Amino acid sequence: MASDANTAHRQSRVATASGWIGSALEYYDFFIYATAAALVFPQLFFPSIDPTTAIVASLTTYGVGYVSRPIGAFVLGHMGDVYGRKKMMLTCLFLMGFSTLMVGLLPTYAQIGIWAPILLVVLRLIQGFAVAGEISGASSMILEHAPPGRRGFFASFALQGVQAGQIMAAAVFLPLAHYMEPAAFNSWGWRIPFLLSILVVIVGFVIRRLVEETPTFVNASESGKVAKAPIVEAFRHGWADIIRVMCMALMNVIPTVTTVFGAAYAVQPAYGVGFSKDVYLWIPVLGNIVAVLVIPFVGGLSDRIGRKPPIIIGSLLSGVFSFGYLYAISIHNVPLAIVMSVLMWGVIYQGYNAVFPSFYPELFQSRIRVSSMAIAQNVGTAITALFPALFTAVAPPGSVNIPIVIGCWTLGITVISALAALSARETYRIDITELGHKTAKPIAADEYHRMRAQSMAKA
Repeated sequence: MASDANTAHRQSRVATASGWIGSALEYYDFFIYATAAALVFPQLFFPSIDPTTAIVASLTTYGVGYVSRPIGAFVLGHMGDVYGRKKMMLTCLFLMGFSTLMVGLLPTYAQIGIWAPILLVVLRLIQGFAVAGEISGASSMILEHAPPGRRGFFASFALQGVQAGQIMAAAVFLPLAHYMEPAAFNSWGWRIPFLLSILVVIVGFVIRRLVEETPTFVNASESGKVAKAPIVEAFRHGWADIIRVMCMALMNVIPTVTTVFGAAYAVQPAYGVGFSKDVYLWIPVLGNIVAVLVIPFVGGLSDRIGRKPPIIIGSLLSGVFSFGYLYAISIHNVPLAIVMSVLMWGVIYQGYNAVFPSFYPELFQSRIRVSSMAIAQNVGTAITALFPALFTAVAPPGSVNIPIVIGCWTLGITVISALAALSARETYRIDITELGHKTAKPIAADEYHRMRAQSMAKA
């Protein structure tokens, strides 16, 4: 018995490490592309006759990654529920690693003409396809390996990996862009971050090979209870929770209003604020550093008080703080804007961000868990990719009361997320085998906290 317990504890740790490094790689790759699309791709992969058109085209290829995410969610979600979480996560790892490495090796427009932007778009579509399965697969894998009473804490590391991946992307790109000669950086220096991703793929593969398939999936497979058409089942039996997760996933409006619209409002000359661009290279870095520290604490808190309170409070307060953040930009106060963004995004938003990796998969039965979460989360997130254009349309340069207008839109969207969470059932005290069943009864509070204390003592 002791040996079994030690093995289970070791698998919890390995599964968590696997989810962390996979998420870090996926989002490192996703965000180095975003940086390169803004800095160098317009000159390298698009005709140089019209610089404005080249910039628009380059940034459009970044958005293409969100277009393919719902498609990846359907395909990879099906794979995770039918063939296992482990196979799906290895597939995501290799797809993302391959596409990112190939971007680093891609010839430019001057070398192969129109094929350069075409191949760039294809590789970006593969990136978006791959990232669609990562969080749902990693969250489900960690959740199903986690010890009793600690699912929130362990699952939160999947999102800590996401934030760490963004820090890694900035940590590689910023020194290169700053210290290299512009000609050398534009010639070959920009390729280094893409080529370095192969190292993370190797480490991720080694760790993911050590992870055993989850007991939940193994039991379902051995008893013949694996769903043959999980997507059909998901919409037939879990459609209400799919809609809830889609609405909660709109919380991606907070990083969007911070780093996309907020950056345009502060930096673009047409808005007349005049912040330095360097400020907006550092705001995501500072926010993510704080988030890495906050996420495990909030994940553990959700194991004590439940999943819904942090999500609801984090959603509403994030929306409220958006007014202060945008107001700080409007009065040209750089220190206040940085403080407000770090509080809004790095701290308060983590009430949602740290908890959804446990809450979302807990809403669904194991046989449809990966498909349901992947589809719902990625469709919701894809919708948020439209928000920067929407915000610019309702608050264009020259308009008045921009902080109030965009703050109201942001708060309204976060209220939708909070109401979706409020309407969901609480899950933190439901046994792992009963998750997703509407008739499931929670474990008695005293018994649950005894089991949780026991799990923490073993750790």
